[in-house]
Amino acid sequence: TTQTGQIGYLGPLINDETRRLAASAYLGAKKCWTQYRNGDPNDLKFKVTWIGFWFNIPGFTADPTQVANDFINTGYDVIISGIDTTEGLTEAKKAADGGQAVWAIPYDFIGSCEEGASVCLGVPYFNWGPAYLETIQSAVDGTWTSNFQWNSPDWADLNNLDTTAVGFVKGAALSADAATNLDEFIAALAGGLNLWVGPINLQDGTVFLADGAVATDQQIWYLPQLLEGMEGQSVSE
Repeated sequence: TTQTGQIGYLGPLINDETRRLAASAYLGAKKCWTQYRNGDPNDLKFKVTWIGFWFNIPGFTADPTQVANDFINTGYDVIISGIDTTEGLTEAKKAADGGQAVWAIPYDFIGSCEEGASVCLGVPYFNWGPAYLETIQSAVDGTWTSNFQWNSPDWADLNNLDTTAVGFVKGAALSADAATNLDEFIAALAGGLNLWVGPINLQDGTVFLADGAVATDQQIWYLPQLLEGMEGQSVSE
C-alpha cells in the first residue's frame, strides 16, 4: 500500500519478543515490496521507534501520538503498530482526514480497526480461547501436565476463533488488488514459505543466517538485534 516506500513501526519496549515481532514485520514487508511491487529492497525504508512500554504512561514512555506524527511528517505513509493501544491508527486517520495519504495497521485486538476504519489496512490479533479451553478441559479431566505450547495459526481458516491462535482481519482501507496479493501471501505461508532463511544479517552487519540456512525457533525467539535494513534501536539505552 505504501506510496513512499517508507514504513514506520511503532514499538513498545525493547526485548526479544518485540525485536522478533518487528523483524518479522520487516521481512514480510520486504517480501511483499519486492514480489508484488517489483521494488528494490534497498529502496524500502523500515524505521522502528520504541515508546518504552506496551501503552503510553505519561512521564515514563515516549508519547505514541508524537511518534506517529513524527512518522507521518517525515514521509512514512504506513504505520504498523506493536503497542496495545491505537494511537498509530487514530493519528493516521487525522492526517488522512486532512488530505494526506496515510494508512495504519493496529495490533492485538480484533476490533481495533473500528477506531479508524477509513485508513485501517487490517489488524493481526491473538486468540487464546482454543488454548484456554484445551487447558481447562484437561484440568477437568485430570490429565493436565505442565507443558510449553507453540500455538500456530489455523492456516486452513485463519479467522476461525474455535481453532486459530493468531488471526488477521482485513481493513476497509485495503485495496482489492492488495487484498488479493495478501491472500496469495498467506497461502504461501500456509504452504511452507519461510522468510527466516539466509542470507540474513543482524543490524550491525553480523551474519545471523548464512546463505540458505534456516533459522531455528530458538534463534528467532531470542533474536539479539534488529535486522540489517531496519532503522531503530536494537537495545534499550
